[in-house]
Amino acid sequence: MAKYLLALDQGTTSSRAIIFDERGNPVAIAQQEFSQIFPSPGLVEHDAKEIWHTQLQVAREALRLAALKPSEIAGIGITNQRETTVIWDRKTGEPIGNAIVWQDRRTSDFCQNLKNAGHDARIQKVTGLVIDAYFSGSKVRWMLDHIEGAKDRAERGELAFGTIDSWLVWNLTGGRLHLTDATNASRTMLCDIVTTTWSEEMLELLGVPVSLLPEIRDSSEVYGETEPDLFGGAIPIAGIAGDQHAALFGQACHSPGMAKNTYGTGCFALMNTGDTPIRSKHQLLSTVAWRIGGKTEYALEGSVFIGGAVVQWLRDQLGIIRSSNEIEALASVVPDNGGVYFVPAFSGLGAPYWDSYARGTISGLTRGTNKAHLARAALEGIAYQTHDVIKAMMEDSGISLKELRVDGGASMNGLLMQMQADVLGVPVVRARVAETTALGAAYLAGLATGVWKNVEEIAAQWTEDRRFEPGPDQKRLQGQLEAWKEAVRRTRSIESGTGISS
Repeated sequence: MAKYLLALDQGTTSSRAIIFDERGNPVAIAQQEFSQIFPSPGLVEHDAKEIWHTQLQVAREALRLAALKPSEIAGIGITNQRETTVIWDRKTGEPIGNAIVWQDRRTSDFCQNLKNAGHDARIQKVTGLVIDAYFSGSKVRWMLDHIEGAKDRAERGELAFGTIDSWLVWNLTGGRLHLTDATNASRTMLCDIVTTTWSEEMLELLGVPVSLLPEIRDSSEVYGETEPDLFGGAIPIAGIAGDQHAALFGQACHSPGMAKNTYGTGCFALMNTGDTPIRSKHQLLSTVAWRIGGKTEYALEGSVFIGGAVVQWLRDQLGIIRSSNEIEALASVVPDNGGVYFVPAFSGLGAPYWDSYARGTISGLTRGTNKAHLARAALEGIAYQTHDVIKAMMEDSGISLKELRVDGGASMNGLLMQMQADVLGVPVVRARVAETTALGAAYLAGLATGVWKNVEEIAAQWTEDRRFEPGPDQKRLQGQLEAWKEAVRRTRSIESGTGISS
């Protein structure tokens, strides 16, 4: 029996493909960046066709690097940037416009109108989500309202909506399958989180025709096979999960109370809450962790919109570093932040604030401030945002965190991970396999195809790379929390006036 899994990891800035063996070890990796489109402040788009082409190319490259035939791949697991929205023509497969990215804020005013009309409590009860432009539902509505003829074509059943997983499956199968999994569906603001079915009430409220929607399936099952000519032979598609859910699974956080944080473009903390969704009192999200064998497990989630992206900003916009991996050395030049606090609310603030109109601020600047202080404040800002989310998570769940499992590109920054342990006051544990998002997708596909028998067998493979214990700097960093809160308050007091009417 084939023992290799091909994980397609379609992220916000790049498409990657990783092949794993039956021990969960990566044997080949291919990656390709794609274009970021910024039509105006607050708007972020992707070319969906470019996403597909780059994802196909890296999948072929990974197979080539591993010297594997399609028949040696047990299954494909897909993990994806979640709320990014695509609508395409069912006959031609052509998108009707650019994909609207999860970071995009053009529907902030539409969402504010929903809040003003008093729909907050009902939407949270049905979907587990807060009202925010982050989620797919309002993006679908905007496309129907602003792309000529889209609304009429959707009502005639000519168009298909999908998050990126659906778009990839459609293309992988030559348009034979239009489906999503329960994790991605739970991020649309259109799905009943208890039944994991499309909610007629939410569809009516947001004005989205049911004819647009994909079928909701389990996160681990054989959905179908790829077109044979794509890879020189058909490969089963057997696992789908949004990137953060896949990372939770890949981190073996299979029991209630276990939590992980992924440090990518944004930061995403999830805590497994078992078979019952917890209704947050701190504006965290109740989300589907995964659905396997028809059984749904849930998680609490806190989303930080700008995490590692702040390092890219220091590199690309300020030019104080030449590459992202230089920031750790630069931040280590100074012993502290020099009174500087950096709140990177470039796309508003996520949990637990959910302020679409907040904008980034750097406060506490003096003549003595240098680029090392800015670098250190940027890293601390990532750690403090995560602290705010984890604190709310513990209060909602009543569970005291014993450790935080971490992954993602910025988790390789030892200074940041030590800061995180210090400010949280609990160990931060980095997994040996850093590619836990892709690994989670591979595990889901391997469960469906018999490579692994059960989640216990998967959990036994998890090992740590490094553990960061709270150190001597803990007291100082925790003592700065009040100053951090004041910096956040100032950030939220800024009225940007850039909301785009929908």
